[in-house]
Amino acid sequence: MKYLSLNEYLKNTFGRKVYKLSLSTGCTCPNRDGKCGSGGCIFCSQGGSGDFAAKTEDIESQIKKAKALVASKFPPSIREEDRLYIAYFQSFTNTYATADFLRPIFTQAIENPQVAILSVATRPDCLGQDILDLLEELSKIKPVWVELGLQTIHEKTARLCNRGYPLKVFEKAYKDLKSRGLSVIVHVILNLPGENTSEMLETVKYLATLSPRLDGIKLQQLHILKGTKLAVMFEQKPFHLFTLEEYSNLIVKCLKLLPKDTVVHRLTGDGPKKLLIAPLWTSNKKLVINTLKKIIAEAV
Repeated sequence: MKYLSLNEYLKNTFGRKVYKLSLSTGCTCPNRDGKCGSGGCIFCSQGGSGDFAAKTEDIESQIKKAKALVASKFPPSIREEDRLYIAYFQSFTNTYATADFLRPIFTQAIENPQVAILSVATRPDCLGQDILDLLEELSKIKPVWVELGLQTIHEKTARLCNRGYPLKVFEKAYKDLKSRGLSVIVHVILNLPGENTSEMLETVKYLATLSPRLDGIKLQQLHILKGTKLAVMFEQKPFHLFTLEEYSNLIVKCLKLLPKDTVVHRLTGDGPKKLLIAPLWTSNKKLVINTLKKIIAEAV
């Protein structure tokens, strides 16, 4: 079975491997500070889903530190000055600030000669006109990706997960971003509590039929992490979590729903091993990737 992976897309676009630098704007989240909620989404760790992001304040220092973390992934034959990166602002909500605050941060990142793409993870309810103007302005320099954490289209699940906004807010943000010529990647979590397989596939089908067409998608298994509300819920009332085989078979069904030119940025995700409660198979990244590749390759 064939699909367009992020690696393939980047190699086709830039002619070489491109690695992500996980960075932080220092922003928090409106679902944590009381603006639209408190405590954050039930699955979100204290790191705001950016546990692997650099945490120093200065962007230049963050980039330097993040480069060091991925340096071993490059073949020795590739000179340091020839390496390309995605500046990925990952943790919490990276547009939850004024445009004046964010402009120097994003500009410093995107103007780095080795940064090929600026990628900004955020919430659809944190994209005011000033932020949209800024992102469009930056996209004139280099490509800008905006990553939206939708997770599910089902309102009952969204309320259970304390997402803090209805689907119509996502739909408006999506149209606003696409009208500015910005690329949009949407995050989906599979195996959220209370959802059956049909409902999970409904979320993917909805994204597959968006107009204008979705640029990219991130799929991942739900992680239950220490220190989250979800961990307490799971301890009090455990629910079924996919086995690796079940998850892999579901991924095949998801991929079959997507247009062939939708870039699949992620088939699975990493939870910090020190925080991971379940499912424990997700901690063996090599096994997970190899199993996914095998089952996808065998799918008709």
